Amino acid sequence: MITREAVLHVARLARLELSESELERMRAQLDAILTYIDRLKELDVTDVEPTSHAVPRVNVMRDDVVVPCLPQDEALRNAPDRVGEFFRVPRIIED
Repeated sequence: MITREAVLHVARLARLELSESELERMRAQLDAILTYIDRLKELDVTDVEPTSHAVPRVNVMRDDVVVPCLPQDEALRNAPDRVGEFFRVPRIIED
């Protein structure tokens, strides 16, 4: 069982200030997590192959297809602030 002091230690390392109710809730949740991990350690996984993902992954990206560029006038048509052939954006770097 995880102690109140252990939760306070973790909270201090994470620079978290916890109220008494949050402290007790975190203690209960961390205790439940660690209890579950202990249960997982009891499983026999000798014949289970290591995997990087729980389910098979497939590439969901489409193939690259070369298409003509968007015409500049069409790209700038909805620009809120346009200067000639450019977008005007707020300055974010100070002098």
